Amino acid sequence: MSAVLDSAAVRPETETGAPSAGSGAAEGGRKWLGLFAILAATLMNLLDATVVNVAAPAIRDDLGASYTGLQWVAASYTLTMAVGLLTGGRLGDMFGRKRMLQIGATGFVLASLACALAWNPEALIAARVVQGLCGAVMIPQTFGLIRDLFSPQEMGKAFAAFGPCIGIATILGPIVAGTLVDADVFGTGWRMIFLINLPLGLFALLVGQRVLPSARPIAAGSRSLDWTGALIGGVGMFLLVYPLVQGREKGWPLWMFGMLAASVAVLGGFAYQQLQRAASGRAPLVRLSVFRKRSYASGVLFVIAFFGAITGFSLAVGLFLQLGMGFSAMRASLTMGSWAIGAFIGSAASGMLMGKLGRKILHIGLAIMAGGTALLYLVFANASTTMGSWPLVAPFLVYGLGMGLIFVPLFDIIMGEIADEEVGSASGALESMQQLASALGVAIFGTVFFGQGGARMHSQAALDAVSLTALIALGLTALAFALGFLLPKHARQGGGH
Repeated sequence: MSAVLDSAAVRPETETGAPSAGSGAAEGGRKWLGLFAILAATLMNLLDATVVNVAAPAIRDDLGASYTGLQWVAASYTLTMAVGLLTGGRLGDMFGRKRMLQIGATGFVLASLACALAWNPEALIAARVVQGLCGAVMIPQTFGLIRDLFSPQEMGKAFAAFGPCIGIATILGPIVAGTLVDADVFGTGWRMIFLINLPLGLFALLVGQRVLPSARPIAAGSRSLDWTGALIGGVGMFLLVYPLVQGREKGWPLWMFGMLAASVAVLGGFAYQQLQRAASGRAPLVRLSVFRKRSYASGVLFVIAFFGAITGFSLAVGLFLQLGMGFSAMRASLTMGSWAIGAFIGSAASGMLMGKLGRKILHIGLAIMAGGTALLYLVFANASTTMGSWPLVAPFLVYGLGMGLIFVPLFDIIMGEIADEEVGSASGALESMQQLASALGVAIFGTVFFGQGGARMHSQAALDAVSLTALIALGLTALAFALGFLLPKHARQGGGH
């Protein structure tokens, strides 16, 4: 989902000293062909961030993965992307956006092929790690390339075409996954959810090579990249997520709690290292000065609560429908289709209302989400073990509507009080926190769902498990609602589209 929220990541001239937006804009139809190449690269990331939620039971049946293994198939991608995003944008500044997009897309295609050829859960998880790292190199280049392609006067048209396509792809990912798994194209089953990346990636590579502009790197004179900081930050994130995923299966031994405590110390060390690097005049991965602004620090917590809730809860619901109720991948996808429809309507509405309502739109969206979650809890708590799809349609629609209202304006509102010279670092940190929140959501909700449902996951146990995850999602939504009052009242002006 990150590309839906990356409008604030388009860095202004004041930060980098780069030429003005669109100064090397392409001519004629080439610019729109270039936009489609960028879109194809972005779609690969969006699909791979969501399709596993529906395909997980099929993967388990084929590869013999444990429940914990399924959590890692989802979490490994978002966790490694969170780590990689700390440096991905900087690589584009140093070596050129087009070059890094091409390198990232090539690696992503090869990793997708490795996912499709995986012979056991460990091989699939390893390939997902590579996917996440390549995605972290590829995705930060997209909005900068759009600025290189289009003149300032045409930028609005470009984003008007790009944004809805991204939104539709995000919410239709699970439906695409269910269709591909059930269609069993050429006997590939779940593997087709990764093979679909091959034509998308090849289009992005071949067309992008011909039409994307090769602008001069905006930091070509600097080869300063903070590998030490990236390593420390990555270790800290891993120490945080690993116990949450593995704890239930391992029986929560004492050393798991030691890892959680160590994650706090290591992430504290990362903050200290970043401060020291900035003090010495070298570029840090994250300008920690942005966290001194209460609105931004609250926004980071908002992102963690919001994305942790929606990512974790959607995984739990997808698993409940298939493992608990015995739905096919296609039926589960169609059952959740009203969720996607609601999200699309909400996203379209927020684009028209965000300028007028400011942060109020976040509270409206969260209130609607809470209502949808409460309705889902009531359905789960009172359902029989032979429940069909229809009781879920209206609650999913309501939940998706609220969720969609938040997607478009969120990052621009959080960035409302950020200075121009801090925009690049602040938006990069938000993107990384979004991915970390998704990994934490998968870890926490997956652990609760499988822990409550038990090893044999019969219908009643699955209903009890998904009911508990609905209550957790409701609590996180309430937390995000409270944090919303600390955010800027209006979206950032001039740093977005």
